[in-house]
Amino acid sequence: MNSRSSFSVFALALVLIVASISVLGQSTTDPQKTRQRTTGTSQDNDKKTKTPATGERLEPDDSAKTPGDVPDETQANRIEQISEESAINNSYNNFFNTYRLGPEDVISVSVFNQDRYSRSGIIIPPSGRISLSLIPGGVFVNGKTVDEVAEIIKKRYDEYIIDPQVTVSLDKASSYRYSVLGDVGQPGIRLMNHRMTVTEALAEAGGVLQTGNKSGVVVFRRQPDGQLARIPVNVSAIYKGKAADNTYLVPGDQIVVPGNTLKKVQTIMGFASILSFARIFTGGW
Repeated sequence: MNSRSSFSVFALALVLIVASISVLGQSTTDPQKTRQRTTGTSQDNDKKTKTPATGERLEPDDSAKTPGDVPDETQANRIEQISEESAINNSYNNFFNTYRLGPEDVISVSVFNQDRYSRSGIIIPPSGRISLSLIPGGVFVNGKTVDEVAEIIKKRYDEYIIDPQVTVSLDKASSYRYSVLGDVGQPGIRLMNHRMTVTEALAEAGGVLQTGNKSGVVVFRRQPDGQLARIPVNVSAIYKGKAADNTYLVPGDQIVVPGNTLKKVQTIMGFASILSFARIFTGGW
C-alpha cells in the first residue's frame, strides 16, 4: 500500500471517530436542560380562554367573566332579581329602624360586657314603661324607636358605667295592626310585622274573592286631626303590571274590598230566593 492510500484510510477513520463522538454527545445531553422556554402557542392560549369542563378549576381571569353560553335574557333576570332582593331587604330594614314601639312588642336590651344590666325578652306593658336595673321608675318606650330607647338607657347608665355601649333590638313586633274587610278570603285584624303593601296584605288575607272589586279597593287612614282619609288603590291594575305596587300600610289602616257586579247579582238572587220561599207560606202561588 502506498502512502496516498494510507492517508485516505487514516482520514476516513478520523471522520468516523468524530461522527461517533458527536452522536454520543447528543444522546447523553439532558433534554430538559436544552429545551427552550416558550410563551405558548396560539392554540394553548385558546384553551385557556375557553370555558373549562365541570369540575375543572377556572383560570383567575375567567372567574370574573360572564359565561358566553348564558343568554342575555338570563343575565338580565339575574341582575333584576338581585336588585329586587336588595330593595326588599332595604324596605324591611327601614321598617324595623323606624318602627315605633308599643304595647305587646318584645325587645331586648344589651349592655356590652355588663350582663347584669342586660335584659332580653322584655314585653312592653300597656303603660309603655319597662323596668331595668338601677333605673328608678324604668324607661318609657312607647312611640320611640329602638335607637332612641338605646340612647336614653345609655344616658341613664352613664352614671354607673364608663362609656356604656347599649343596644336595643326589636324581637317581635306586635303593636302594629291593620284590618282587611270586605270580599277577601279571611277578613279580620292582623299584625304588621314588616313593611307591607296593600297587595301583600290582601294576599295574607286569603286574596280577593271572585265577588270582590279589585279596581275599587280603598284604604282608610286616620289623620292627625282624627279624620279618615280615603286612599283608592287599583289592585287590578297592579296585578296586570299597569300600576306600581307602592302603597304601603301604616298602623291602624283599614283595607276595604267592595263587591263587584257578581256580588250584586248574587245578592239580588238571594233576595229573590227568600221572597219565593216566603210566598209558599203566604199563599202567593
